[in-house]
Amino acid sequence: MGCASTAKHEGTSEYLDDSVITAKVKAAILGDPALKVAEINVETFKGVVQLSGFVSSQAEINKAVELTGKVDGVVSVKNDMHVK
Repeated sequence: MGCASTAKHEGTSEYLDDSVITAKVKAAILGDPALKVAEINVETFKGVVQLSGFVSSQAEINKAVELTGKVDGVVSVKNDMHVK
């Protein structure tokens, strides 16, 4: 199969695209003053970004989801963040 993708495994180009998306999402979150200190983990698979971790308020969750959705290449956002 080489570099072809399957339902659970990404091809090489998809992995690179997802790592770029992850980096852009992390940069957007760290670049926002309200979220800079939040404990947010970012994982991307086939354009679907999962956010997890702990934040101080529901407003921070909403902001992180909003910023993530604006990043080029993001297909959808899965929110698994919790308020501490």
